[in-house]
Amino acid sequence: MKRGFYTIMTAQFFSSLADNALFVAAIELLRHRHAPEWQGAALVPMFALFYVLLAPFVGAFADARPKGQVMFISNAIKVAGCLLMLFGVHPLLAYTLVGLGAAAYSPAKYGILTELLPPSQLVKANGWIEGLTIASIILGVLLGGQLVGPAVAPLLMKLQLPGIDNAPDAAIALLVLVYALAAAFNLRIPLTGVTPRPMPRNPLVLLPDFWTCNMRLWRDRLGQISLATTTLFWGVSGNLRYIVLAWAAAALGYSTTQASALVGVVALGTAVGAVVASLRMRLDGATRVIPLGIGMGLLVVFMNFIDNVWVAAPFLVLLGALGGFLVVPMNALLQHRGHNLMGAGRSIAVQNFNEQACILGLGAFYSFSTGLGLSAFAAITAFGLLVAGTMALIGSWHKRNQREHAHEIERLLEIARRDDLHG
Repeated sequence: MKRGFYTIMTAQFFSSLADNALFVAAIELLRHRHAPEWQGAALVPMFALFYVLLAPFVGAFADARPKGQVMFISNAIKVAGCLLMLFGVHPLLAYTLVGLGAAAYSPAKYGILTELLPPSQLVKANGWIEGLTIASIILGVLLGGQLVGPAVAPLLMKLQLPGIDNAPDAAIALLVLVYALAAAFNLRIPLTGVTPRPMPRNPLVLLPDFWTCNMRLWRDRLGQISLATTTLFWGVSGNLRYIVLAWAAAALGYSTTQASALVGVVALGTAVGAVVASLRMRLDGATRVIPLGIGMGLLVVFMNFIDNVWVAAPFLVLLGALGGFLVVPMNALLQHRGHNLMGAGRSIAVQNFNEQACILGLGAFYSFSTGLGLSAFAAITAFGLLVAGTMALIGSWHKRNQREHAHEIERLLEIARRDDLHG
């Protein structure tokens, strides 16, 4: 791997670490203010909102300037969201601004991989970035839980920071420094030598271009399968983070600090699966992992029968591992097809649009259902059956493509095989 790759990884790690710790701190802040339960669930779709609204623009923005610079600006927006939360703005609104920063960050963080590395290293690079992202999720959720927990929160309060009068606010103030550290690494990301594509003077002209790119990926015989798979995976896993917190409270009687450890356990399994996939999978074999998605959905349903943490921990590791092994080769295949069809930034923006729209839709459904009194157990069952059923449909879709468009599928696989072997 090139030297600049590790700088990118470090910056991504600290930015994602702060994102996940902030999620836990925001939940605890809402509970501190005695907000209704649906508002905690609504944090997930609100974070995804700008991913969907700005999807036609952030990809072109990422392609229009050095991606390290884009990542720096994005982290600055996240800092602004944290500060607004500290200044009394409603956590849902402030967290939405943090989501804006994340929406701008994502096309740059993934797009720079295709600029810096040859196709033969894409699966390996995705394994690294997903593995480190999952590691940051584990540590970030644990960090957030500890910052608002009984061991660390009193120590933070002793610092007597101006305007800070509760544990969640103290945790958020500390996370501003973590975002600043990520921004410092962003400034050290090297130029890749790729010529930027300037944005048009009228940004609205990007709308038809984005729609064309979106449809181009959905019509590509491999792009559509990888896009459908990653869309569903991230749509469910994005909401599963909150659902595990709710399930741990309902099934095990856990506090936010205790439940955050179980979210970390799922992420640990995902990291293991991601690393194994990066070592064993190649681009042309990515579609073979589809059946794992069906198994993952069924395992989610089985969570309802667990009420012992010693059973829950290894079970959640296995659940996460299946997801990690599923998403890494599919992400790499999707990036490969997108880069060939339209360029890195635009393809990642299309991917984010679909994935975050799924998170937004499922999160809105879960938040609405919670407001109506749906239990965590019922939500888990619905999510699990949705994953298993939809992955089965995606598998059938791919098999039909193989029957009806065999020559086209083989040609695309040969391109992936050739690029994977020769870079």
